[in-house]
Amino acid sequence: MTDPSNELPELTAVEADVRRLSLGVSGSELHGGLCGWLAGGGVLKPDWLGAVLADPAAPVPDADSSLQALASVTAAQLADRGFGFDLLLPDSDTSLETRSGALFEWCHGFVGAFGLAVGAQDPLSEEGQEALADLARLARAQPQEDGDDADEEALVEIEEFVRVAALLLHGDCVLAAQHRQRLN
Repeated sequence: MTDPSNELPELTAVEADVRRLSLGVSGSELHGGLCGWLAGGGVLKPDWLGAVLADPAAPVPDADSSLQALASVTAAQLADRGFGFDLLLPDSDTSLETRSGALFEWCHGFVGAFGLAVGAQDPLSEEGQEALADLARLARAQPQEDGDDADEEALVEIEEFVRVAALLLHGDCVLAAQHRQRLN
């Protein structure tokens, strides 16, 4: 049985809060940014939204908002050693164009906020560097308008790659640093 407290809020709820706060990003891009910020070693504080968006004037999400739930669940999922990490993307019944576009927006958000969190340090393994380069390429990709079953399968594989790449980068920057601290 799945722990409901460890499930991401619905994309529609996050999108509604994003619009209400006039954030200028999609819900998927915001989640990618949040994941990039956390994977790069950024800290989840009440003003996390401003850090992720590189906008100190960004509002602080209400404690009971979908955005705050998104932040809490995402941090818990990234820290979970059982790899129970999910991407906030449209459901599989939406168009290939919408889903691929949201995935590329997610990657765009991830790469930008990851860079903000990591800064000038380079804690990445060779695999981490390759994963980050691949995510940056995906962040520049264009959505596919329509496709067949092979395109659908390819998108599922890319989503899984992105999920694993984010976990790898989190491992390089956060888990490896925590491990080194415990050894010292």
